[in-house]
Amino acid sequence: MGDNLFGDLISDQAGVIAGSLGMLPSACLPGIPEPGEALGPGIYEPVHGSAPDINGQGIANSIGMILSVGVMLEYNLGNKCAARKIDAAVTLSLKSGALTPDLGGSATNKDVTNSVIRHYRSL
Repeated sequence: MGDNLFGDLISDQAGVIAGSLGMLPSACLPGIPEPGEALGPGIYEPVHGSAPDINGQGIANSIGMILSVGVMLEYNLGNKCAARKIDAAVTLSLKSGALTPDLGGSATNKDVTNSVIRHYRSL
């Protein structure tokens, strides 16, 4: 049986540093690409998973999934420019106060996603 105990422990600790597990992207890749190289298929998801306990409430932090798309763009598709633009849009959104309850805010995940999209388009 495969085990991800250490991966879970490390991601939980990283969530404390980032302020929430909802902030963390993840990728399961077949290797580490050289700069500018694209890899084969990977699996990209937020560290927190699907969060079924809060499904439908609009409070799940969407940042981890958005950043996972950035990781996919960089490592799977070789588009580092778009990945950096997503990172910048997320930073601007957080600085503007688009925070879900896990970060002390009152924004819904839709509010946060729309904020990131708006900032992405402005860059």
